Amino acid sequence: VQLQASGGGLVQPGGSLRLSCAASGSILSIYSMAWYRQAPGKQRELVAAITSGATTNYVESVKGRFTISRDNAKNTVYLQMNSLKPEDTAVYYCNSQIRRRTDYRFVDYWGQGTQVTVSS
Repeated sequence: VQLQASGGGLVQPGGSLRLSCAASGSILSIYSMAWYRQAPGKQRELVAAITSGATTNYVESVKGRFTISRDNAKNTVYLQMNSLKPEDTAVYYCNSQIRRRTDYRFVDYWGQGTQVTVSS
């Protein structure tokens, strides 16, 4: 099982980006999918999460600007980021709790990280 993240880049303040993260491999089911971020010199923080039942939660600083969604048929989670601010600059990581087909265990997986830079 692996998670492949994409969609990061350089954007001006006020701009938008859409991150994607696709899970592949021996997957039986996926529970939660989430995005974390880590800025230089700071701890990794949870940005947004979505359960298999589509319940979402967001860190306070992104509420109203970011939207997390998932396509269960594609085992993919998205993060639509609007009204981006310089303080959103970070490496963004996707995370997912996946039940593997091979041994039926729930395992926590991480993607490789994608850089988001908000700067003029």
